[in-house]
Amino acid sequence: MNLIGMGNTIDDQMIQKILVIQFRPFGDVLLATAYLEALKNRFPRAAIDFLVKKPFHEVLYRNPFISQVLAMERSSGIGYLIDRLRLFRDVRNRDYDLVIDQQSGTGSGQVVLFSKAAYRLGWASSKWHWWYNLKAEKGPVRYRSAQNFDMLQPLGIDEGPHRLYYHIKPESMAYAKDWLDRRGLTPDDVIIVSPGSPREKKKWRSDNFASLVDKLLTATKMQVVLLCGPKEHADAKAVLERSRQACQLALSSDFNHAAAFLKHCRLLICNDGGLNHLSVALGVPSLAIFGNTPPEKWSPQGCFPYHYHLHSPDRTARSSNHFGITPETAFQKVLAILSELPPANTLSSSSTFSNT
Repeated sequence: MNLIGMGNTIDDQMIQKILVIQFRPFGDVLLATAYLEALKNRFPRAAIDFLVKKPFHEVLYRNPFISQVLAMERSSGIGYLIDRLRLFRDVRNRDYDLVIDQQSGTGSGQVVLFSKAAYRLGWASSKWHWWYNLKAEKGPVRYRSAQNFDMLQPLGIDEGPHRLYYHIKPESMAYAKDWLDRRGLTPDDVIIVSPGSPREKKKWRSDNFASLVDKLLTATKMQVVLLCGPKEHADAKAVLERSRQACQLALSSDFNHAAAFLKHCRLLICNDGGLNHLSVALGVPSLAIFGNTPPEKWSPQGCFPYHYHLHSPDRTARSSNHFGITPETAFQKVLAILSELPPANTLSSSSTFSNT
């Protein structure tokens, strides 16, 4: 079958090796897994490699549609330059037939330019669009996993039902289960609250989170576990210190540990970020608090069931980390979500192998 892309005709039988580029961060790499199954179905004989930076390569562990993950080291100075030159050489020597620049930045564009791939696919709106001979147009704004399908239009691939893929290692599952068992907590009764974020402007105020935790522990039978990564300990500790009710603090050592904890809860409450996208992959209901980032692009609400967000339409109210959202508003939303959820054992994961 011949495919047409921005004036370029390609023979899909010629495409035997594909490279997808998405360097970072965790959330964006995870969202890029949504179309890999469709890409593999379109080119079943092609090997699909994925170029990503460390430590974000962990998201792609045991992905069934990826042949090889090319993980770039994090370096600086002269080391960065040497690593870049090695990367250009490595990609060029792999003889890719099609390179998909999902990142669409300067660094990824340089990889495309030196790849010598016959077909180079990227966004027509990209600053470096002249590096591509297949150019994709972005359609209506929607959740990023669905929006990413617009990239594949020149390949004759339309958006359809899709999943996010993430593998939880057995040892991570065992760790989370043991942690909860030792505290007498069962997944059906646990709400995980994650108040941290690597971006300061995305953090709902810690006193708001603390007030919400107090309301949940006082008015419901649910137990609250505060979850944080190594660099978010201060955010969780601030909530713990401000809360008047006793809750548990769980420190996840990495993204995989965090996933295991999510798999052992009834609901996740978090800021906009990678953890919310992870909940989609795991089939764990979520409520995300949005500030100045657009929920129409980053919220799974409306695209995947049992995922919700709160966002104030008042731009003035969103100018501070209060976000124009009160703890009472969030509390009432949580009650509504809990009342709508089906029995826990009927909720299915977005991924077919998230807990194996």
